[in-house]
Amino acid sequence: MKYAVEVARAGSLNKAAETLLIAAPNVSRSIKELEADIGISIFERTAKGMELTPEGEEFINYAKGILRQIEEVENLYKKDSARKQKFSISVPRACYISEAFSQFSKSLTKDAAEIFYKETNSQRTIQYMLEHDYKLGIIRYAENYDKYFKQMLDEKGFTYEMVTEFSYSLIMSAGNPLAEKENITFEDLTGYIEIAHADPYVPSMPLAKVVKEELPDNIDRRIFIFERASQFDLLSNNPETFMWVSSAPESILKRYNLVQKKCVDNKKIYKDVLIYKKGYKLTKLDRQFITELCEAKRKYL
Repeated sequence: MKYAVEVARAGSLNKAAETLLIAAPNVSRSIKELEADIGISIFERTAKGMELTPEGEEFINYAKGILRQIEEVENLYKKDSARKQKFSISVPRACYISEAFSQFSKSLTKDAAEIFYKETNSQRTIQYMLEHDYKLGIIRYAENYDKYFKQMLDEKGFTYEMVTEFSYSLIMSAGNPLAEKENITFEDLTGYIEIAHADPYVPSMPLAKVVKEELPDNIDRRIFIFERASQFDLLSNNPETFMWVSSAPESILKRYNLVQKKCVDNKKIYKDVLIYKKGYKLTKLDRQFITELCEAKRKYL
């Protein structure tokens, strides 16, 4: 397979043989044996050299991927190879968590690193951990779903630890007329545009039911988004908009000319919960992130 990839790159048996430091007849014989084994012609021998057949192109693409994986496995387990720093987490869209991640990133050494940070909803966090091998997750849910989520996490084999409980705050442009009010009610928000993330749903429950429970009925205009960068541009540039958030750092508010306010009518409690698979041993990087997470929670919540 390695010979075939090199011949495809070089376009010539002789050039490939020079690179591989193997006699050209041996390379030719190996490729013929490979073609016989898999039952296709990988190359068409022409006066110009070795050209890939359509089936050969497809095969070479697979071969390159397989060889890359073999190399990764060899590098991973060779005793003399440097250990790569690895960390992966899926989280809700929250300023205090992203602040913790930013501070955590400063703890990385100069060694090779592979870091994954995914912002999404609770259902997808659980899915990524079960199907895509994310090691840590933080899920967010309303307090009234506590029994449901704990039962589900037990069934799926997760360990879970409370990070924090909180009520949502409002953020809006400093130019929003509501920014001057001392006490904001649900009724005050009527007529304004709510910025909301489009996937606040709970596994196994109808989306319409959850949206109705999570979002007040008196708002007629909503803009649904899927990532946090757009929310700040919208809030900053449109004084008619507002958003429910789990408290934002002062640095974020100043950067986008926003204000943060409490709503006297919103008394619903939410929970952020750290999860990982039972039996998983936390790494040094995992523990470092959790330390930064606790620090950010104390600082901003």
